[in-house]
Amino acid sequence: MNHQVVLIRPQPLPASRRLAATVAIVAARLVLATARGRPARIRRTLSWCLRGAVPAGHETTLSAHTAVTTVNLWCASPHGCLLRSVAVVLLCRLSSERPRWVVGFSSPPPASHAWVETIEGPVGEPVDPRDHYTPAITLSEEAGTHT
Repeated sequence: MNHQVVLIRPQPLPASRRLAATVAIVAARLVLATARGRPARIRRTLSWCLRGAVPAGHETTLSAHTAVTTVNLWCASPHGCLLRSVAVVLLCRLSSERPRWVVGFSSPPPASHAWVETIEGPVGEPVDPRDHYTPAITLSEEAGTHT
């Protein structure tokens, strides 16, 4: 079966923003590697990293999403949602802000997707993932709040 895959168009970024996004992606890879595929470990690590941060605004989160998808081709692809979402959360944290991190599942066929959202809703998603996925893991804006 053929699927049409459209990558997010790269945006021009200053060198400092490229560096910050690259650091966030490397940190996200470390978080995912140390978690060994266990969502509870990812949530616990992110919760610890985000202590003391204020809720992120839509513009900050969208800017972080754009930077991450511009710097890393895997994050720009539909298959890089977990790495992308964790990197966006960590990049927002560099600004002392925290978006909501969500992992949802759907069935049939079984599928999962990770995304970030603010009060306004999902950020950087072509369609609202809440229409297709049931949120199962959420790390909210409030420090230490998760489901």
